[in-house]
Amino acid sequence: MQTTIPQVLAAAVRRDPASPLLTFYDDASGDRTELSGATLDNWVSKTANLLVDGLGLGAGDTAAVTLPPHWQTAAILLGAWSAGVGVETGNPPAGDVLFATPGSDTTTKAADRYATGLLPFAMPLRQLPAGFADFVLEVRQFGDYFPGQPVAAGDAALNGRTHAEILAAATGRAAELSMSPGGRVLIDATTHPDPVDWLLAPLVTGASIVLCAHLDRAKVTARAESERVTLVV
Repeated sequence: MQTTIPQVLAAAVRRDPASPLLTFYDDASGDRTELSGATLDNWVSKTANLLVDGLGLGAGDTAAVTLPPHWQTAAILLGAWSAGVGVETGNPPAGDVLFATPGSDTTTKAADRYATGLLPFAMPLRQLPAGFADFVLEVRQFGDYFPGQPVAAGDAALNGRTHAEILAAATGRAAELSMSPGGRVLIDATTHPDPVDWLLAPLVTGASIVLCAHLDRAKVTARAESERVTLVV
């Protein structure tokens, strides 16, 4: 039985590392990014290595992640959980590391601060905010393999809840949203901004994700057909 988020991710990657696990659309920018299980796992590993080897973080530490639903946000969240680092998403007053977009209204105090523009092709920022490092440039310096960190079901995961509590919540939401194993779920990021909904519920179910930011409703039917979507939420 999977009792931690890293175990859920590992199971998802093992099932089919070559097939799309997370496909991201932004209908405002025209961006489409497709990540196989193996590719997402590489980004997660790089992020976990940045946190552990680069910053010396681990169990008991906190990452403030004030980013909207996005494939990079997924890599950062899953990387933090793989490293044993708890995540706070509601602009907390303090954290050991901060991940934010440039110009975001964040007051979080953190010694290490990373910005990302969430740009197509993981492009770096042209102008970096003062006091921030560029996430996509920094994370690329770290290895694609993360050996793992001891993570327990009772460790902090998301907004004060443990891995066990978050996985139970994700399982419940998957049932409420009618997600099923092997399904492919198109998710409106605007109406489902909680990572329990757009990231963890599909993963814990064994479904793949088509995450859509600024979703153009006129495109849903054609997109669902082209992406072989089995459920739209």
